[in-house]
Amino acid sequence: RIHEYKRQLMNIMSVVYKYKQLKAMSKEERAKQTPRFVMIGGKAFATYTQAKRIVRLCIKVSEKVNNDPDMKDVLRVAFVPNYNVTAAELLIPAAELCQQISTAGMEASGTSNMKFMMNGSLTVGTLDGANVEIRECVGPENFFLFGAVTEDVPRLRAERARGEFVPDPRFTETKEYIKSGIFGGDKFEELMGSLEGNEGFGVGDYFIVGHDFPSYLDAQAEADKLYQDQDAWDRASVIQTATSAKFSSDRTIDQYATEIWDISPCPVPGLKDAPAMPSSSTPSASAKPTAGAAAEGPKVEGMAG
Repeated sequence: RIHEYKRQLMNIMSVVYKYKQLKAMSKEERAKQTPRFVMIGGKAFATYTQAKRIVRLCIKVSEKVNNDPDMKDVLRVAFVPNYNVTAAELLIPAAELCQQISTAGMEASGTSNMKFMMNGSLTVGTLDGANVEIRECVGPENFFLFGAVTEDVPRLRAERARGEFVPDPRFTETKEYIKSGIFGGDKFEELMGSLEGNEGFGVGDYFIVGHDFPSYLDAQAEADKLYQDQDAWDRASVIQTATSAKFSSDRTIDQYATEIWDISPCPVPGLKDAPAMPSSSTPSASAKPTAGAAAEGPKVEGMAG
C-alpha cells in the first residue's frame, strides 16, 4: 500500500539525492560506488491523490534514471505496478535490502518485513511495528536503524508547528531538485508542498520526512559500505534467516494458545501409530528456495507497500 505514513516518498527522494550526487561524480568516482537496483511496489487507493502523486514521482524518476547512460552500471529504479502476493513471491527472495521506513508509531506491525528477513534480506528501518522485534532477533549490528522514535514524534510535530524545524541541507537540496522540473517537466509542487510550511492540512510535514531524511541517508550509506565487504554482508544475511523462527506460525499459534486462548494440546487417539504420508522424491512445483545475499552485481532492494 502506498501511504504517506509508510514514506515511500522518503525512499524515492533518497534515490533522487543519490542520482544527483552520482551525476556530479566523474566516471572513475561512480565506478567506486555500490550499485543499486531500487524497486518500489504498492497500490494507492483510488481517491488518495497524494499517494498517486508519490507513484507518479516514482515512475518519473525511474524514467529519468533508467534512460541516463551514466547510471547504467550504478543505479536503476523500478516501480512495480499492481504489487500483490504473486509479485512478492518473486521479488522478496531476490531482495538484499528491505526498506521498512514508516513514521515511528504509525505501523501496526507489518508482515513484509518478516518475509524479507526470512529470505536473508537486511533491513533499513525505524523502530516501528515488527521492526522492533526483528532488530532484537538479529542484533543492532545487523539492522540499519535510523529516525525518530515514537516518543519523539509529538514533540517534533510541536516544534514544527512553532517554526523551530531547521531542515538538513541535503533535504532542501533534494526538494529543490525535484521542483526544478527535471523529472518529466513536472515540478510536483503539491507533493513537495506537503513537506513545507509549519502546520495545517496537507502541509507541515506531518510524517516528519524532513527530520528523518538525513539519518535515513546515513543509514543507506552504512548499508552501501557493508555491501562492499561481501563476507560481512553474507554473514549478516545468514543471521537474518537463522534468527527468523520467532515469526513462524507455529510459534505464534503456540503462544496464542498458552497466553490468550488458555488451551492445551489435545492428542488425537491412534494418530501416533498412523502410517506416515509417502514422500515424493520430486520437489513440489510451488517450492522455491529462499535467498540470502546475492553474488556479484548490484544490491537489489525492495520496499513493499
